[in-house]
Amino acid sequence: MAVAIKFCGLTRREDLDGARALGAAYVGIIFAGGPRMQSVDAARGVLDGVTGVHAVGVFRKDDIDGMRSALRALPIGVVQLHGDVSEADVEAARRAGAAEVWSVARVGPAGLPAELGALFQASDAVVLDTATASGLGGSGERFDWERTAEAIERIPRRARLALAGGLRPENVVHAIRTLHPDIVDVSSGVESAPGVKDIGLMRRFADAVRSV
Repeated sequence: MAVAIKFCGLTRREDLDGARALGAAYVGIIFAGGPRMQSVDAARGVLDGVTGVHAVGVFRKDDIDGMRSALRALPIGVVQLHGDVSEADVEAARRAGAAEVWSVARVGPAGLPAELGALFQASDAVVLDTATASGLGGSGERFDWERTAEAIERIPRRARLALAGGLRPENVVHAIRTLHPDIVDVSSGVESAPGVKDIGLMRRFADAVRSV
């Protein structure tokens, strides 16, 4: 099965159109803070009338009110939760109206978080991302893929596996061959500035993914 592509941290409609033209399955809009954060009104301008791609709203796990408001106002089919996500957070997102919930699991020097097995059972996808002080992605830093691949093989998985954190056109093939994700999630690795995608880098990324 082909690996699906998610271009995340979109702030401009032209970048969404580029992602769709390149065959991305998912586009991500960030509501959880950081330089790519969007308001509901700004996100409406990016997502208005969009077809052919699934919109992912990225939220802090405890921002239930903001999540509910965005889901009512925007064509968001997937909620991606950041923070130290638990099974209860996944269920809260579903009650808020999320049709699909992705849980972010942050991988640091200590390895995989203890709750990962439970998240793979409760979520629709688990996103492995590099642990940062803010708890958000977009750092452009990768975690130890080889060590993680060994550990994750021992975890029963119901949910799909998504890979984020430091992906770029020149390393995504190695990442896929090492961790065998269902989805690859890129933001800063295809940007000319935070929130401004480079269509050339996006194309190189998509071509690399499809070459595996």
